Amino acid sequence: MTATLGLGSAQFGCDYGISNPRGRVAEDEVRQILSYAAACGLKTIDVAPYDGDVERILGRCWPFPSPFRPQIRTLRIEKGLDWLESRLKRSVDHMGLARAQVALIDNAEDLMGPQGDALWARLEKLKGEGLFHRIGINATPKDQPLLLARRFKPDMMQLPCSLLDQRLVQNGDIEALAALGTEVQIRSVFLQGLIFVPREDLPPNLLPIGPQLSRVRRHLAETGTDPLHAALSFALNLKGVSSVIVGVTSAAELRAVIAASDRPKPDLAWDSFALTDEIALDPELWYRDLSGEARRDTRSGFIRAA
Repeated sequence: MTATLGLGSAQFGCDYGISNPRGRVAEDEVRQILSYAAACGLKTIDVAPYDGDVERILGRCWPFPSPFRPQIRTLRIEKGLDWLESRLKRSVDHMGLARAQVALIDNAEDLMGPQGDALWARLEKLKGEGLFHRIGINATPKDQPLLLARRFKPDMMQLPCSLLDQRLVQNGDIEALAALGTEVQIRSVFLQGLIFVPREDLPPNLLPIGPQLSRVRRHLAETGTDPLHAALSFALNLKGVSSVIVGVTSAAELRAVIAASDRPKPDLAWDSFALTDEIALDPELWYRDLSGEARRDTRSGFIRAA
């Protein structure tokens, strides 16, 4: 059984993605994207409060009653748990809703810190009050997601995984999480657009993987498979994965995604596409300078050298 598609909303609130030349999506286009998503039966919307004014944009643009099941990411807990709870409630209210499907802890480091247990208990309280139906954790391989799941028993784990980033497939974590009864949702299935970027357009820190990306594209071309179809087929057919989050910047892109997702899985040498380069697998390092200094670029959403 293939996983279901869900929609990321980062591009609705800010410029995001290495292969995104369009910038922030205009609200008329957001309405078209959401209308088409609803018509195609997509339910999950991934919402991050730090991505501009995305909650209010969604509230203005989606049909009412909303057919979607939004999942809201938490902000960091530096301002305290009371503030975080208030911010989550505002997120739901900004979208014109009474409740959301999932509260997703977006920084696994918060759970591993001194307030980790209190943070989890606060989300369980909000779940018990009906503000959220489920609670989950967004984690990366370095967060040791399997250990997190065994400790906190989340309803859902959201993880990065793609044709190019197969770490959590290769180490068995995705299947192990599913065996625990945890729903596994994957994101970054295009590795923030890296799979679509021509070799000559790579930032300096990614130039070492240029030859491998060229080999990937050559193999796909020789088998008559376009990168979009390959990336979606890999993600949607992973054992243990229940849903896949994709980001688009236009209704046309969403139509292409859905069309590609409906096509049969091609017979490819899937393991051969996996990258091992540490920088390539961590977008926060893509624009980091030699001194280690970095800043978030407001145009692309990426961490760039200061």
